[in-house]
Amino acid sequence: MSGFHDDALEAVVRLALTEDLGRAGDLTAQACVPADARLSATFVARKAGVAAGLAAARLAVRALDPDARVDEPVRDGDAFDAGAALVRVDGNARSLLAAERTALNLTGRLCGIATLTRAYVDAVAGTRARIADTRKTTPGLRALEKRAVALGGGLNHRFGLDDAILIKDNHVALCGGDAAEALRRARAHAGHLTKIEVEIDRLDQLGPLLELVQPGVQSGRAGPDVIMLDNFSLPELREAVALTDGRVTLEASGGVTLDTVRSIAETGVDVISVGALTHSAPSLDVGLDVA
Repeated sequence: MSGFHDDALEAVVRLALTEDLGRAGDLTAQACVPADARLSATFVARKAGVAAGLAAARLAVRALDPDARVDEPVRDGDAFDAGAALVRVDGNARSLLAAERTALNLTGRLCGIATLTRAYVDAVAGTRARIADTRKTTPGLRALEKRAVALGGGLNHRFGLDDAILIKDNHVALCGGDAAEALRRARAHAGHLTKIEVEIDRLDQLGPLLELVQPGVQSGRAGPDVIMLDNFSLPELREAVALTDGRVTLEASGGVTLDTVRSIAETGVDVISVGALTHSAPSLDVGLDVA
């Protein structure tokens, strides 16, 4: 994913710079800073966190000053303390000031996602549960945000609609309200490498799906690969785990918070998907300090 991520990040940086510079560029720097002035500065973390997307600073700076010197003492995925120097830059002052906000916006956003993900991962340490993201990402930034989740220690759920089949309540409703029927249709359509997940929101929906997992039925491929337990209570999650007995991967989802994720993990589910990793992660506070 590295090459794809790099291309995606560069495209986003260029789009963000175009948006910020507008038709005439940085009027403030042009008015106040001599054209040949130099600037040495450091992108500094105001709070502790996990690094992600630090290349945004380099790409933003060099897009406006190709000859700028950039030093990256912290690597993506590294944990750092408050006050850590994340990226050091030296180059044309006007260019660095014009690139500043784009670099800060992207590094703060992506470090924030990686940092929040690490908190969730740490919260379930010692259980079997893995933390996964969702498709609740910022439009146009999915590749970057999902990589930040991975750098924080989380799993990536579907990247897009074409990765796997995920049968949700609306699909079931259009199949007559029968999740098993929706699954049968999906199996008839899916290729042999395509995984199928079915979302249920009631415990009584589990049994009919588990019946399709019994050995000998289409070589075990009639049932779902994953069952998503949406907004189940803790007792319901525990019962679902007991009934399934390891035959299918179970994913818990819906309203998961840092306060509740440990209790959910201790029910024995395999995966906990958390939309908040991307849709509610606070940006990490990063600033540019002039040397």
